[in-house]
Amino acid sequence: IPALKGIYRYHEFIGSCIPLDSIIYLGEGHTPVVEANQRLKEKVGLSFFYKNDGQNPSASFKDRGMASALSSIKYLIDQKLISNVIAICASTGDTSASAALYASYLGPLIKSAVLLPHKKVTSQQLSQPLGSGAKVFEIPGVFDDCMKIVENLSSQYPVVLLNSKNAWRILGQESYSYEIAQDFDWKMKDKAIVVPIGNAGNISAVMNGFIKFYEAGIIDALPKIIGVQSEHADPVYQYYLEPDETKRKFVPVNTKPSVAQAAMIGNPVSMPRVIQISKKYNEIAGSRHVFFVQVTEQSIMDWQLQANHNGHIACTQGGECLAGLAKALLKKIVTPQEIAILNATAHAIKFSEFQDLYFKYSIPEDYEISSNPDLINLPSLLLPDDQNLIPSQQKRLNEKDFQRFVKNISDKIAETLRLEKS
Repeated sequence: IPALKGIYRYHEFIGSCIPLDSIIYLGEGHTPVVEANQRLKEKVGLSFFYKNDGQNPSASFKDRGMASALSSIKYLIDQKLISNVIAICASTGDTSASAALYASYLGPLIKSAVLLPHKKVTSQQLSQPLGSGAKVFEIPGVFDDCMKIVENLSSQYPVVLLNSKNAWRILGQESYSYEIAQDFDWKMKDKAIVVPIGNAGNISAVMNGFIKFYEAGIIDALPKIIGVQSEHADPVYQYYLEPDETKRKFVPVNTKPSVAQAAMIGNPVSMPRVIQISKKYNEIAGSRHVFFVQVTEQSIMDWQLQANHNGHIACTQGGECLAGLAKALLKKIVTPQEIAILNATAHAIKFSEFQDLYFKYSIPEDYEISSNPDLINLPSLLLPDDQNLIPSQQKRLNEKDFQRFVKNISDKIAETLRLEKS
């Protein structure tokens, strides 16, 4: 049944009230869980896996929540309860790409409008909602400013808010937990789930998903949850620095530039959810099982590159998770005997601009990142010794000259790679 192939394989837990013919499926969910190789495990100090949510349709985890939210809207349209829907969201890049994609699938029943902070999303992310036909508004400021505008619009006009304040979004993202439980044969003891925190909807959904499976008797233990924030955008981490929960007070922070751009949020709208759900999670677990760590921008970038040098496709938020795991091990939040599952929230290609800047020693000073020569990789342009032997589309070489070109370039490559003829 197509409707039950994606996140709605867990239909009873996500949206059992939605009939199957109203469910949207674009290929989201059931993303691969990839084990780290031995070299990377040894670098970090324990065994871990990446769950590659960058292999969702819009190349990020946001598709889980968007499939759920848009299915709920389609149901209302099918029932003729609403029409001419305008769906709107604020975004650091991934939400807008996902919202525009799913809305375009239902066009012309739904039109999409997205608000992005001007020059604070990558060009790849900006291209996605534009390519899906959404109306894109670039706003001066940061994500938090865009979010306030969206909240103001949704309170005064008949638009559908597609940010994580939408409960259907959170329901869809709970599928991440269900899949992990199934991937590990329902054995969650001695597991740690590492997630980056931006608007805090994802960590809320992950905790909620495991709670539901535990209360239903599907799993018999709750894994540890480790939320990671950059020191450039760390309001949740700062909140939990106070050990006495009666004295904690949430204070939004002013963000600084972060390579983990999708998590560069100083006033997460789902903070009340985090507080409520993490408390319940710890109570059910019988001991503290929810932790928060802060990492540097330098560690985010360095760990991302090391992960991808070892066969992964982690985005900068995936690098943030790996930096967070290393920090959690250092702080004895996890032990070398446990197994960690890290959330690579998006595909590396969406944030490749930061890799390019790193390789060219060009990351702006505000990011507080220095390029490590050992991690830099740049292309080498090889030209023949005889400049008359350079082929082009306009000027093809004759057979004799072409063979000279091939031999000359082959010899240069063999010398660089230190190849010996067999």
